[in-house]
Amino acid sequence: MPRRTPGRRPLRTATAVAAMVAGLLVLAEPGSSASHLPGPRAATEPGDVTNVSTGWTTPWGVSWLPDGSALVGESETFKIYRLTPAGEKTLVGSVPQTVTTKQEDGLLGIAVSPHWAEDHHIYVFHTADEGNRIARMTYDGTTLGDYRALLTGIERGDWHNGGGLVFGPDGYLYAGAGDAHQDQLAQDKGSLNGKVLRLTADGKPAPGNPFGTYVYSYGHRNPEGLAFDSAGHLWASELGPDSNDELNLIEPGKNYGWPTCVGPCDTAGMTNPKATWSVSDASPSGLTYADGNLYMAGLRSQRLWRIPVSGTDIGTPAAYYQDKYGRLRAVQKVPGRAALWLFTCNTDHNGTQPDGSDQVLEAALKPTAP
Repeated sequence: MPRRTPGRRPLRTATAVAAMVAGLLVLAEPGSSASHLPGPRAATEPGDVTNVSTGWTTPWGVSWLPDGSALVGESETFKIYRLTPAGEKTLVGSVPQTVTTKQEDGLLGIAVSPHWAEDHHIYVFHTADEGNRIARMTYDGTTLGDYRALLTGIERGDWHNGGGLVFGPDGYLYAGAGDAHQDQLAQDKGSLNGKVLRLTADGKPAPGNPFGTYVYSYGHRNPEGLAFDSAGHLWASELGPDSNDELNLIEPGKNYGWPTCVGPCDTAGMTNPKATWSVSDASPSGLTYADGNLYMAGLRSQRLWRIPVSGTDIGTPAAYYQDKYGRLRAVQKVPGRAALWLFTCNTDHNGTQPDGSDQVLEAALKPTAP
């Protein structure tokens, strides 16, 4: 993990709750702090896990094609594979002009065009020589090509590049850009770093952005996960310093505090997170939504968090699979099925396993026990 600087406020802690559910230890962790407790009740929860695919090295970005298969990118190899629900893995191609220090850079987010059947476009967030980029490529079902850089000028670092990438229900592309280990950039509205960005499919600032630029929100440290819920709210998982990993509800024009605030604070003009965790309990990366819950993948914590959502309120976070599968980089709801896909990240700079040791797992979603 990157070097972390001290936090500025102590964490508020939730009451620890332990329950055994289908042989899985589910905890409301002492390290988590939610702004609404007990809050909404989750409709489903993760259950049994099966293996979908093995032989991966640092899988990071994931996005679904209309046929139910997924495009999966490896951050350190720059390769994109197509993975079917049955586990059939096919190399699609590589993203050109990508570089890595094998830290938190390389090929990061992937987003399939919402109009893929017509345009066959996919979008990537990746690191190039001069900085991070958002680029577009064409995938005709067989070959990946026609590379075009849409947005450049996002500063790069060995750490804190962000990389979250998702299309919103409004048809615009949202990207999480980290501060590139330059704290001051997060509060600079003229910088693309430390921001959630919003752009058109052709790479222009989206209409209605609050400052007339690419910037949608600012004051972010390292937002690696972005997800929309069923009501159209945008959520972001964000790695903090020594304390206060965050879950944020993203709204246009809001300032999320970094580096002035670390976690909740009373500074005027700053927007507090909806929940915080200690880094040992989270170090969050991927984020997805399913059945009234946000699911957040944990790296250092080696667990999956389920966070019930109702409107803009959240309930008590609960942890699953702690220390069972190692570091979790990405999580995605499987379209049309009651299941999640989990992507391990045990071959990265903080992992202990050799290349090819990562795997894709499927966690069934089952009704919550009464």
